[in-house]
Amino acid sequence: MPMKDTNKIEIKLDIAKVLKNIINKEEQYTIPIFIPHKGCPNDCVFCNQRKISGHQEDVSLKEVDETIEKYLIYFSNSKCKKIQIAFFGGSFTGLDIKSQVAYLKIANRYIKEGTVDSIRISTRPDYISPTILQILKKYNVKNIELGVQSMDDSVLQISKRGHNAKAVVRASLLIRHYGFELGHQMMIGLPESDVNKELYTIQSLLKLHPKELRIYPVYVIYPSQLYDWYEQKKYIPLTLEETIDRTYSVVKECVTTNIKIIRMGLQATDEITESNKALVGPICDNFAEYVMAKMVVIEIENRIKEKLEKDKINQIIIEAPFKYASIVVGPKKINKEYLMSKYKEYDMKLKLKGEK
Repeated sequence: MPMKDTNKIEIKLDIAKVLKNIINKEEQYTIPIFIPHKGCPNDCVFCNQRKISGHQEDVSLKEVDETIEKYLIYFSNSKCKKIQIAFFGGSFTGLDIKSQVAYLKIANRYIKEGTVDSIRISTRPDYISPTILQILKKYNVKNIELGVQSMDDSVLQISKRGHNAKAVVRASLLIRHYGFELGHQMMIGLPESDVNKELYTIQSLLKLHPKELRIYPVYVIYPSQLYDWYEQKKYIPLTLEETIDRTYSVVKECVTTNIKIIRMGLQATDEITESNKALVGPICDNFAEYVMAKMVVIEIENRIKEKLEKDKINQIIIEAPFKYASIVVGPKKINKEYLMSKYKEYDMKLKLKGEK
């Protein structure tokens, strides 16, 4: 079939569709309560929870109350419909029962008062049992996130996770059976992991039907056993580019599902930031933007390829909503510069329109 003699093609990007797993999330505010490493006697090779959370001391019941009150005042002028209290930083269900109940009673009081809508906890797969889930249900916990990290037993073993993949399956099925919303956390770049093992991990997790996913790159944090291995040249951290590529491969597995990817990359704290020279690895303060930018530029190239196979053209016009400008153009304009360079013979133009 002869090619059409067309001067230009216009490609209108539906960014909301391309990034549907990432940006189409339920609107709510989170009140974070950090319980760093309390409740988790396990020492994974990559872990230093006090550094990761940015909190050095255990949180008292009084501090929990004060934190919630502070955030409620901050949220009081917002139009957000939902507020959730989230216990982060350690393995919540690894705490003794008395401590769990004490924390949950405080959070549940705000639910009963109608000022908070739900509670979220994060924990380990091997710290889930029917007894634990009955307690969590009693105090209106809604979301349970499991720190899975990998579904490859060899990776779990060398990382000293203290559980195997079967524990993840068992815990996930129990959580869903008791009516909680299941979340999973996985890591990119663990010792002896590779892209195939990470693809196996996400494919295995999707079969367990989580509603949410967090994807964390491995940072080499001092002090940790992984840092010792790094100094001994037993572990080589991924580059930022490698981590972006491998995270993209994981996210791509999710596009035909309704799973919500609620975070990519660790949240920046004073300890977890590009400016901290004690960290090693793919450190990036806006990691998620790089992954989303990659998703968008691949969508653009696929659309261009499709057009070029049908039409003879001398100009390409890419149109996208202005509110996604930073993702379409890419961090440090990486997408724009790449496209302008690769397709310069076609007089490439990028138009950003609409709502800012």
